[in-house]
Amino acid sequence: MTSANAILAYEPFIRLSAFFGVFAIMTGWELAAPRRTLTVSKPLRWFSNLGLVGINTIVARLVLPLGPVAFAGLCANNGWGVLNLQDWPLWLEIIAAIVFLDFAIWLQHVMVHAVPILWRLHRLHHADLDYDVTTGARFHPLEILLSLAIKFAVIALIGASPVAVLLFEIILNAMAMFNHANVRLPLNIDAGLRVLLVTPDFHRVHHSVLPHETNSNFGFNLSLWDRLFGTYQAQPEGGHEGMTIGLDMFRDPVEERLDKLITQPFRAPIGTGGYAINRRDWPTHSDKP
Repeated sequence: MTSANAILAYEPFIRLSAFFGVFAIMTGWELAAPRRTLTVSKPLRWFSNLGLVGINTIVARLVLPLGPVAFAGLCANNGWGVLNLQDWPLWLEIIAAIVFLDFAIWLQHVMVHAVPILWRLHRLHHADLDYDVTTGARFHPLEILLSLAIKFAVIALIGASPVAVLLFEIILNAMAMFNHANVRLPLNIDAGLRVLLVTPDFHRVHHSVLPHETNSNFGFNLSLWDRLFGTYQAQPEGGHEGMTIGLDMFRDPVEERLDKLITQPFRAPIGTGGYAINRRDWPTHSDKP
């Protein structure tokens, strides 16, 4: 069995093991050292947020039976993509692919904030009234399909290897759980980590009810993109304990029900808060840590 075939054979086990392992660690950390007091029924939110994970997994498999890792193998077999035309060392190809994929995900995140019809889908992620490890998996099935389509296009363009794509998927899922977790990090450790990585305090700003904070800190993994492109805000104006999580709509806890989440993009206008980037003025805010 070739290394690529071995990766494909064990991919589900590898990814599920990584998911449940990180989820267990972050859940325990949230219980031991929470950053904020949660305000909504945890069983309700967890049932809905994790229910979306199950629905998204089924929908993705039905619509796109070939996953990102298998698609990367197809690209490699056909010589598609820039990296498949190069003779770089495997370690360098993996690093280059992971960094480029991370940048593509950052651009996609900015795009779903900038295009009103896409914001309708993405706002489900922001409408969570609390912020914990399950928020990182709270996405509408249609956004998941859009994300997969974009990811496939990027994989084909750059020729990312199956190993690189598998590592990227594991890192992305792990970091989404980490930086959405309701955990307390010592400020000096947070400051050191956020030089390169997105920390919970870094990304929590992005879930503020204030539009100019919602439209900052788009990164999921590497923090450098927000710094390079001027979308970095170090801290929320109201402080992490005092800030309001969510949007100016869907404030009723009943909106956390799974059926409400599925229909949410089709039930309300974009909103009065101007969350879509092209529907508001950029205010001046401080970038001081």
